[in-house]
Amino acid sequence: MGEFPATPGIRVAPSLLAADFARLAEAMAEVERAGASVLHLDVMDGHFVPNISFGVPVIAALRRHTRMCFDTHLMIAEPRRYAEAFVKAGCDHITFHIEASDRPAALVEHVRSLGVSVGVSLNPTTAVSAVEAILPDVDVVLVMSVWPGFGGQSFIAEVLPKVRALRERLRPTQRLEIDGGIDASTIRAAVEAGADTLVAGSAVFGRGDPARAFAELQELAILAAQRTGAA
Repeated sequence: MGEFPATPGIRVAPSLLAADFARLAEAMAEVERAGASVLHLDVMDGHFVPNISFGVPVIAALRRHTRMCFDTHLMIAEPRRYAEAFVKAGCDHITFHIEASDRPAALVEHVRSLGVSVGVSLNPTTAVSAVEAILPDVDVVLVMSVWPGFGGQSFIAEVLPKVRALRERLRPTQRLEIDGGIDASTIRAAVEAGADTLVAGSAVFGRGDPARAFAELQELAILAAQRTGAA
């Protein structure tokens, strides 16, 4: 329904993991009306991370109610095995973890053959060198600024040098995403380091008015980008 933006620009991607699971469609509609174009979907399997979130049936049900890009973050042990099912459910973009793939180049090729964009994610202590070989071939690099598995964690500022290093290596059409602890107090540092797609869960859906919270974060991100000349 929606493509992961290839054009430069700063965007906040609300993470549905932090929404009320009893009203996911409503929560999704709130941020879409506020201007969100990318919705981050954290898929957890209880193996790669010690938590379980939602899967194919939930995503397929949500797909009917929005035109937002489904930015799907597979925090699962077997991303190749399940990628096609998620694409068929309506996911527009698939990001897998480098730590969960022993043949990342083949996995990139497989995901792209499914007709969607592809990204690779790195845990907080995983070095840039782990993804160096596939950097030219992905659309998105996602840096985890918390340990994957649970929302509401504090931002790990030590990942910012890695964000800067990746920004220097990526083409203008490649997106640099950051996920974890993004809120009004950390978003500026993330943008200044070079991130252009900012995943925010609790800072959006954990607030009384998610639409307003999203709009405020988006404005802060744009202001930070203007200060650094990245807007």
